[in-house]
Amino acid sequence: MRHVVFGTGPVGSALARLLAAGGEDVIAVNRSGREPNGVRVIAGDAGDAEFATSVLRGADVAYQCLNPPYTKWPELFPPLQEAVVAGARANGAKVVSFENLYMYGPTGGAPLTEDLPYEATGAKGRVRGEMARALLDAHRRGEVRAAIGRASDFFGPEALVSHMGERVFYPALAGKKAQVMGDPDQPHTFSYIPDIAAGLATLGARDEADGTAWHLPNAETLTTRRFVERIYAETGHDPALSVMPRFMVNLIGVFHPTLREIKEVLFEFEEPFVVDSTAFESTFGDPATPLDSAIPATVEWFRANPKA
Repeated sequence: MRHVVFGTGPVGSALARLLAAGGEDVIAVNRSGREPNGVRVIAGDAGDAEFATSVLRGADVAYQCLNPPYTKWPELFPPLQEAVVAGARANGAKVVSFENLYMYGPTGGAPLTEDLPYEATGAKGRVRGEMARALLDAHRRGEVRAAIGRASDFFGPEALVSHMGERVFYPALAGKKAQVMGDPDQPHTFSYIPDIAAGLATLGARDEADGTAWHLPNAETLTTRRFVERIYAETGHDPALSVMPRFMVNLIGVFHPTLREIKEVLFEFEEPFVVDSTAFESTFGDPATPLDSAIPATVEWFRANPKA
């Protein structure tokens, strides 16, 4: 099979490498032409439908792992997906879209299941919901085969810009304070990047995935505090947290555009945020990596890639 992975962030790169390691024909697409460790790359604008159509010629599966600048999602994200879908439709390729969980909005602490309504009130959550509806509607109309894989805030190799990324792992290695937001004593599911990649590859390969949004499997859910403690235990340092509550996010957000955008989804860290992936596990099995393996592997990656 030929696979085309649009986007070479942490998830797209991990997916491209996983597929290539399995002997699949893989092309990665990004703007820079930077190669994710041996995977063939074609540089170009994924938002250009003609370009997407040409790249997808002969492809079986297109993976939408794109992520425009956080502050410009409403204007940039939908056209990117539309171009990928147009290219896939023209070539008879299946689309697998990688999504987060913003579209649900606050749930009052109820577990996140795929049948929740899309009740996000912020711009990014509404955009995510609109994109998901558009893709699944295109599938129902018979325009393109499609499946969606959703994951929570991720961690793992290359995951620098994440709630459980460089602001936690580098301080843990240095014995300094990790920076987290919201209430660290609320349970929060974190998704391991290799598990996300494996789940997306499964959705691309299995016909049963078509026409549905799936929550990808995760290891056990801990509180944010307990998760960070596990990281520090791996580094050999005593845990230390610097917690940024909402009022501080609001204050700093006046001068910091990205932090200003985070206010919209801060609820994820102020109430229980537990992802239910029973549907995926009962259909495809559970490939989630135990935290006893995932956390040490992530610590080792950060240790081997010190902050510049």
